[in-house]
Amino acid sequence: MTTSAIPTPSQGIASAAAGDSMADSAATTAFRQRMSRVDREAEERAAERQHAKGKRTARERIDDLLDESTFLEIGRYTGSGAGDRARPSGVVTGFGQIDGRQVAVYSQDFSVSGGALGSVEGDKIVRLLDDALRLRIPVIGLIDSGGAKIQEGVGALRQYGRIFNRTCAASGLVPQISVILGPCAGGAVYNPALTDFVIATREASHMFVTGPDVVRSVTGENISAEDLGGARIHGSVSGVVHYVAEDEGDALGQVRTLLAYLPSSVEAEAPHYAYDDSDAEADAQTARTVGSLVPSSTRQAYDVVDVVSAVVDHGELVQVQEEFATNVVVGFACFEGQPVGIVANQPLVDAGTLDVDASEKLARFVRFCDAFGLPVVTFVDVPGYRPGAEQEHAGIIRRGAKVINAYATATVPLVTVVLRKAYGGAYIVMGSKAIGADLNFCWPGAEIAVLGAAGAVGIIHRRDLATVRSEQGDEAAAAEQERLIAEYTESVINPDKAVAIGEIDAVIAPEDTRTVIVDSLAALRGKNDARPTSPKKHDNVPL
Repeated sequence: MTTSAIPTPSQGIASAAAGDSMADSAATTAFRQRMSRVDREAEERAAERQHAKGKRTARERIDDLLDESTFLEIGRYTGSGAGDRARPSGVVTGFGQIDGRQVAVYSQDFSVSGGALGSVEGDKIVRLLDDALRLRIPVIGLIDSGGAKIQEGVGALRQYGRIFNRTCAASGLVPQISVILGPCAGGAVYNPALTDFVIATREASHMFVTGPDVVRSVTGENISAEDLGGARIHGSVSGVVHYVAEDEGDALGQVRTLLAYLPSSVEAEAPHYAYDDSDAEADAQTARTVGSLVPSSTRQAYDVVDVVSAVVDHGELVQVQEEFATNVVVGFACFEGQPVGIVANQPLVDAGTLDVDASEKLARFVRFCDAFGLPVVTFVDVPGYRPGAEQEHAGIIRRGAKVINAYATATVPLVTVVLRKAYGGAYIVMGSKAIGADLNFCWPGAEIAVLGAAGAVGIIHRRDLATVRSEQGDEAAAAEQERLIAEYTESVINPDKAVAIGEIDAVIAPEDTRTVIVDSLAALRGKNDARPTSPKKHDNVPL
């Protein structure tokens, strides 16, 4: 029996040099040429269609979002193969880095069948979500699609269901951010709504379950896409959109900003930033002025954003849902390099009262922070709930209860500071000690009671005041009312009683607010967030 000679290493190198290596084989050369042509033609077609509308292509958006040269595309030619019939699908999927941290990203390609979702696109997104769950990394979806592929019928709808399923599985495990950069209609709108944050561009994005044409045919209402489901509407009226961006660059920049405060998963810690003595001195100097920003009269308005900015690192507060339910403020900030969630009443808007929208805004934000291990610092200046039939009929009882559930079930460090006043049920729900906060403080003279002094006196001494009015006249009744208000304020509303029963841990001077918060967070850093084992599956929170 004869055998072929086995080439030596030197012979192999010589053979490769002679021109028959895989590097320049006929198959490799043909592959390079074919892929170069397919990729070039696809990107040229995408650029022609998208740039004419002032929009970027799917791959340009990914390049703008991720750190340079970090994108690894997965499944580029899924559905067609990489042979002679190679063509891209309607979605680009893969992995990359943002500030050096790994993320999963998909970007719908409107230049391919309007970015419509079918079996191929659905499979790619589902695979990416499965990988993100397995790898425990954030997911960013760049949405620009005409919806489901009609020709695929229920098969396309099935893919939406599979995506919804994976998105729900990822909720609370890894951060999920949706960026609406074009149309998002029908069943497709629900996936962004299931994610943690929705960002939309002011001009180009639209979200609606049924579009203007359907609305017109069914109800007779003539409405534009912008007025029905533009970013402005969803940012300020419905609350679906958490950040309204001026353009695509602003939208993608906001993704990077949000991720800077968030952990990659529930199992990881949030980033901790370097914070030196010069930073501390600059912030301490600013924090000493915070008391001058707040009027002593509880009836005089001020901007609580200025207050928060005065006490957080570098004055930086990244608001969430800034244009929705503006009577409360929520967002992210840092204390000595540690990211936290911020919650505050906004006296500039409706005196900072709580209503149905504000309640849901607060509750969802607190629950998000709790899910991902971010401490919550709450600044309270609230006169109560907004009164009226409109609020009652809109479900203030049911929807307000969501705030209670969010704070009561939270296991992260909770620090609360009452600035001027906190009345009634609104006091209880805004991170009170009784509901579960760890450390609670207030400024001198803070009014903490069931009602404001005037309201309380009007109820408690109604008959006495009526008697004085009938016997001595209106002037005497007014004087008596003022005396009773001062007496009630002195004996009931001042913070002494709250301190005495342990609802307030200490009265602090305004200029000490930052220091107290920093020390509190340090003390609570080792808080064990594990709940006792329980047979129940989950809370039945009012929805």
